[in-house]
Amino acid sequence: MYKLLLAFIIATFAVSTSVAQTYNDRTLASVMSKDKLSRDSSGKLIALPVKEHMFRADVYMSNRQFSTAREHWQNVLALHPTSESVPKALFGMGRSNMWERNYEVAISWFQRLVKEHPYTLDGQEGLAYMGACHVRLGQNTKAVAAYEKYTVMFPFGKRIASSYLNILDAYREDGKYELANQWVDKTAKRFGSLPTTTNAYHARLRMEVYRANWQSVVKTANDLLRMDNFRDSMAFEYEVRYLKGYALEKLGSKTAAGYEYAKIPANPSSYFGGLATDRMGNLGVNTAARERAMKTKARRVAGNYPVKYRRSLLRHASARGVDPRFVLAIMKQESSFRPRAKSPAAARGLLQLTYDTALKYNQKAGYPSIKGTDLYSPEINIAIGTEYIAELKREFGGLYEAIAASYNGGEDNSARWLARSKPKEPAIFASEVGFSETKRYVFKVMGNYRVYRELYNPNLTLR
Repeated sequence: MYKLLLAFIIATFAVSTSVAQTYNDRTLASVMSKDKLSRDSSGKLIALPVKEHMFRADVYMSNRQFSTAREHWQNVLALHPTSESVPKALFGMGRSNMWERNYEVAISWFQRLVKEHPYTLDGQEGLAYMGACHVRLGQNTKAVAAYEKYTVMFPFGKRIASSYLNILDAYREDGKYELANQWVDKTAKRFGSLPTTTNAYHARLRMEVYRANWQSVVKTANDLLRMDNFRDSMAFEYEVRYLKGYALEKLGSKTAAGYEYAKIPANPSSYFGGLATDRMGNLGVNTAARERAMKTKARRVAGNYPVKYRRSLLRHASARGVDPRFVLAIMKQESSFRPRAKSPAAARGLLQLTYDTALKYNQKAGYPSIKGTDLYSPEINIAIGTEYIAELKREFGGLYEAIAASYNGGEDNSARWLARSKPKEPAIFASEVGFSETKRYVFKVMGNYRVYRELYNPNLTLR
């Protein structure tokens, strides 16, 4: 669930200077109990040792209780200004506000961090995240400045590759296509045969699709296929072949387009395999053999696609206009149908809901008051989760790819990727998804969804 990133990279908070750690519900309950005893008569948090403040802040942050985490960091900043924990506290203030989409506030904290502690690991991370905040505010010129500063200050830093790629993306979003193309070439020169070069060419491919420069799309797709360096990159061979076929269609070369689509295997769990079959059918190509193969393969793996919690799914999903097969597709990917599952980002239960997200939808779902641990209840989790998915469906016009991307990577990110998609078709959107984890997530969920549709009717009975 909106655990990604992981929202920028859906990495959890402790990505900066310490090893990311997930604290279980028992640890959270213990810290909350201690906090009750650590407040004065007005409710204000009293002074504690730095180590204790930082530990409790980490526990709250990893469980997405951001405001309470900030209380502890603010005490460190106010009462222990010379502590070596100050950079991490500043980063926490910025990152937690970023999670809550308070981007202007986050930028102010990151600016202070970069100014006062530029060459710490937290300062380095803060500069990269500052650029990300500017992107989310549509401040592309400021984003470019932050990322270019990173490339100068930290030429071998952890975010050097993403800084180059984010610069060219920011130029693209600003409509400065020539500058974006120049950065594709700069990136290729800087990174050679590394996956970052593949990512840069993939960015060019997406940009040319957006601009409807179909000849350039075909050329860039051919460049990527010739490089054949998809491993560990954001690009996938079948994605590139699909976009090449799509461009050939736009150029009127329908036979060549069908030939390109045919190179994508007919596999029901393969996102582009299913879409390629659909496009071939639209071109008048006889797809009977491909469709039979997909049906046969779907039935072969039917045991991996069970229908669990059918009664709850039909009661809550169908009533909200959500296809219960799509909810099953998410549930399979999120928790493998384990109601007690908990992620490193504190997402709980069958649909891996975070507590802060659940609090936005619990009342509409019929649960006026909930605790974080209530999300382990299948009935509560499905009720709140389907209410959330229904809201996403309304927000994204029923485009299930965008719903899946939003579920994993966040609504604001999904909205930004949708704005970059032209035309607003499923595969074009999926190609624009900017986080590696989220992109793979979309492919898997939509592959699951296709298999569930192949096997089951909307009422979840076998076809």
